[in-house]
Amino acid sequence: MSTGLDALTQNKINAWLSGNYDTDTKAKIQSLLDENKETELTDSFYKDLEFGTGGMRGEMGVGCNRMNKYTVGSATQGFANYINRVVGGDTNHGGSGASVAIAHDSRNNSPYFAKVAADIFSANGIKVFLFNALRPTPELSFAIRHLGCQGGLVVTASHNPREYNGYKAYWNDGSQVVAPHDKNIVAEVNKIQSVDEINFVGNPDLITMIGEEVDAQYLKTIQHNSINPDVIGRQSDLKIVYSSIHGTGITLVPKALQLLGFENVSVVEAQAEPNGDFPTVVYPNPEETEAMTLAMNQAKELDADLVIATDPDADRVGAAVKNPAGEWVLLNGNQMASLIIYYLLDAWKKAGKLTGKEFVAKTIVTTNIIDKMCDNQGVKCYNTLTGFKYIAAVIRELEGKEQFIGGGEESYGYLIGDAVRDKDAVASCAMIAELTAYAKDNGKSLFDFLTEMYMQNGFYYEGLISLTKKGKAGAEEIQQMMVNLRANIPATVAGSEPITVLDYTNLTSKDLKTGEITNIPEGLGMEKSNVIQLVLADGTKVSARPSGTEPKIKFYVSVNAPLNRPEDFESVLSGLKAKVSAIQEDLGLK
Repeated sequence: MSTGLDALTQNKINAWLSGNYDTDTKAKIQSLLDENKETELTDSFYKDLEFGTGGMRGEMGVGCNRMNKYTVGSATQGFANYINRVVGGDTNHGGSGASVAIAHDSRNNSPYFAKVAADIFSANGIKVFLFNALRPTPELSFAIRHLGCQGGLVVTASHNPREYNGYKAYWNDGSQVVAPHDKNIVAEVNKIQSVDEINFVGNPDLITMIGEEVDAQYLKTIQHNSINPDVIGRQSDLKIVYSSIHGTGITLVPKALQLLGFENVSVVEAQAEPNGDFPTVVYPNPEETEAMTLAMNQAKELDADLVIATDPDADRVGAAVKNPAGEWVLLNGNQMASLIIYYLLDAWKKAGKLTGKEFVAKTIVTTNIIDKMCDNQGVKCYNTLTGFKYIAAVIRELEGKEQFIGGGEESYGYLIGDAVRDKDAVASCAMIAELTAYAKDNGKSLFDFLTEMYMQNGFYYEGLISLTKKGKAGAEEIQQMMVNLRANIPATVAGSEPITVLDYTNLTSKDLKTGEITNIPEGLGMEKSNVIQLVLADGTKVSARPSGTEPKIKFYVSVNAPLNRPEDFESVLSGLKAKVSAIQEDLGLK
């Protein structure tokens, strides 16, 4: 028997061994004890999985800090209890009559976890609309509003490694839950003291399977987003290479492109089959060059115009284009978010649709070139906390007052229009293809379009360092790094003096020269959060933020410089990269 475990962890282990858990689960726990695997046991039991910026996410396995039937069950029971309480139902008397929608991605155990959740909701008297097969996360967001549901969930771990799974909870506007609902759901989950309080036996009469009929309505909204269908008509043979990286995008991205009129879409067949083992990649993330390699190789063979690839739940999209030297290069999330907004603002202006009541939304760690472009066009740009649920909150608060054009975040998530209230890679693929067609219709490549944007607005470049710190020790280390940064603001960073500190923990902005402290307004996608930003005298911005869904702390650096000629692109980029590297080194991140 292991003896090095702390009392809290040991008590949780004992509760699972003595509780009403299945024999296979107990056998796995006992095996870890017998093998004296204290680190694994600690990481599996030292805390309960919590809702972060994107819900609940963790490695699959036994324990209260792992994704399994019981943690999914506990979260779902708490969610069901909260829905019934809010709507006015009583779980002891048939539930509230509310409904939820449920979808899942291609990960191992995702269909099983989705069925577990459906059974629990139905057991609590809540009607369930369950997708009959894997579907993209944005379609789940759409389905909630389309079907008039009180909430919903999607089983996914987004772009995490294969050993992970997760659970995103949504509210009735189709966005991921925000305060007070997120904390209230957690409170309901925490009230569950025994696995015996989870109603696992479902009511089949309350579960309705959904599929193609919702697909059709969702695809109509993507068609509605199109701004220049005549351009697509002229560029219908645009050569597009698409990869779903073994995920859900294969169900709808090719259909969406075809619906818009793109007739020359080449799918990467080796990655087309949904597979939770992600056999052709190390990490199923379109931000990674390795995950995009097969698609870019296929693009070279076909002399394509565009490469696009979606992550497993199809809420993020990566893109690659040819530079003037004919080399395929990946665009980062800031670049693509900027290009989409650049195109949308220009198109809305040319169509005479800018009335002064339109807005764009992005996160505080996303490139400031978007703020500048919006300012140039007289369009409001709202900055929110990281997490698309905060962008959705802005859309919800301004619905009927101001018109949402589009928005995005640096982590490859974008949204066009407001039919969906989460980042939408299906709609984004369609829009990226359209803006590529628009560029080609004007004798340009997408890379030329990017260069043009930088020449008009300045060349903005962002660097990101993401440090992974797993387990209890890692979480404590991340917390201490944030404490140290707040207590020791550097006098200079790579030769430039910090002039402002924005601390979102207490929503304050401090002028370091005068000492004056002002409040950052709460609301419209803004609440207290463990994030700190330094604004330097030369316009550089440095941000530090622990991830809400992964065992990581992220450091973002944003720099900018003028771009006067297209031929200066590479030299200016090299200079900006060197500056970011110097800043990261000065902060001890390299």
